[in-house]
Amino acid sequence: MNSTQVKMQSNQVENAPVSVSWTETSDTVSRHFSFQPDGQIFVKVLDDSRPVVHKMAESFVNQFFPSGFPYSVSEGYLRYTQFRALQHFSSAALSVLSTQSLLYAAGMRPTPAQATVVSWILKDGMQHMGKLICSNLGAQMDSEPKRWRILADVLYDLGTALEIFSPLCPPLFLQTAGLGNFAKGMAVVAARATRLPIYSSFAKEGNLSDLFAKGEAISTVFNVLGLGAGIQLVSTVCSSMQGKLIVGPILSIIHIYGVSEEMRATPVNTLNPQRTAMIVEDFLKTGKVPSPVDLRYKEDLLFPGRLIKDAGNVKVGRDLHKAIKPSRLKELREMFPNEKFILSCGNRWTDMVLEHNASGEDALRGWLVAAYTSDMEKSVTKQNLRVLEEAYEKMKSAMPILLPELQAKGWHTDRFLDGKGIRFRF
Repeated sequence: MNSTQVKMQSNQVENAPVSVSWTETSDTVSRHFSFQPDGQIFVKVLDDSRPVVHKMAESFVNQFFPSGFPYSVSEGYLRYTQFRALQHFSSAALSVLSTQSLLYAAGMRPTPAQATVVSWILKDGMQHMGKLICSNLGAQMDSEPKRWRILADVLYDLGTALEIFSPLCPPLFLQTAGLGNFAKGMAVVAARATRLPIYSSFAKEGNLSDLFAKGEAISTVFNVLGLGAGIQLVSTVCSSMQGKLIVGPILSIIHIYGVSEEMRATPVNTLNPQRTAMIVEDFLKTGKVPSPVDLRYKEDLLFPGRLIKDAGNVKVGRDLHKAIKPSRLKELREMFPNEKFILSCGNRWTDMVLEHNASGEDALRGWLVAAYTSDMEKSVTKQNLRVLEEAYEKMKSAMPILLPELQAKGWHTDRFLDGKGIRFRF
């Protein structure tokens, strides 16, 4: 049973501030709440007869989960957090194995000149080069953050594997360790660049900073635990190279599995080619609009560019002069005079080229036209462009139904992230 008693106190002096306090009581806990002069709320526990285990569980949730959990985050956050912990634990353990192998391969007593060269080339030079190369792929990371987050950990594990195997070829130590740091540099950029869109997909109440802070707290704890496990491993079963060759791949498999399940649980709510095609496919088949949570386990994280037949086999991102014949460009522009897309239907797929300021809504409009066209006619040629016109009319009837449902389900239709940035402008 819960009860709340609210007590308001005011001074007799005119315009004096009113102090508000109340007491909330349940079967096991009684708390007193009051507002401080600075506007902050003060909470005092008057009575708490809960078992110690329940108190510890509440303290754990408050320390490592956002305020208001689970109602302040999107569905899937708990599963995401569980596999995030597994990922960081296995990654930290792997790092201990690789560090020991590097020290063994480099020798324990390098000269100062050797140490300076190794430090610059491995930790600074090669890693910075990997970061610079990966930084040019930022648009693709916006479009497919989950895929690039997985690739980041694959790159990290490849770099770690090169470091672990470096003692097997001492003459090539510098090259092997340098390539390892190069891969890790790319992994660092990809992991950091995809962190924001992933956290944003869980923030239901604008609590992005709280999500980030609590996520880092969990990462820190399991990194420390993983380091402890790694130290124990290198002192026992991994003290020999044979042990590292057995345990290393096992930890790497656990690491990749953890980040894969972590990303599969993430409901990203921005429109990209794959998610747009899946939305159109479901809408045409069932008449319903899926939510980001509905699509999260259906996304192809490794090969997101596959064409979906029931969504029109649309391909986005080709150059305008390659996708559409110049002789047909004027005709197509006249067919869709006020649209920010151009479609060119072929036998195998339909090319869609977007205008430079096209939004997610514009991409959806073009995708629906392509899907309706594909449904009515397998191939549209210059002689039967009337099919495109009929599909366009069907799209205009469907959009007033589709768009409000999309926005109500939490999709962001104000932008379209195709990952290539190839747009046209007249």
